[in-house]
Amino acid sequence: MSLRKHQLSHEMNITKDTTIEDIVDYSSRAVSYLREKGIKCIACGEPIWGTLEDAAKEKGFGSKEIEQFIADLNKLDA
Repeated sequence: MSLRKHQLSHEMNITKDTTIEDIVDYSSRAVSYLREKGIKCIACGEPIWGTLEDAAKEKGFGSKEIEQFIADLNKLDA
């Protein structure tokens, strides 16, 4: 296991400032969730380097929707 993966294998609190890369590294289920919402991610074949908030706003989502994404993603099993 890589050092980065090991560091992310512990509990992670996803926020609007968490990078898409860290979210995807932390939870394989996040890939499907993000894809369903139309947010591209590294594992989906369209690399993105930025925060959850940046990616969501790029797709036209507002603050309330982003807060729901955060809540949903934090409930996913790693």
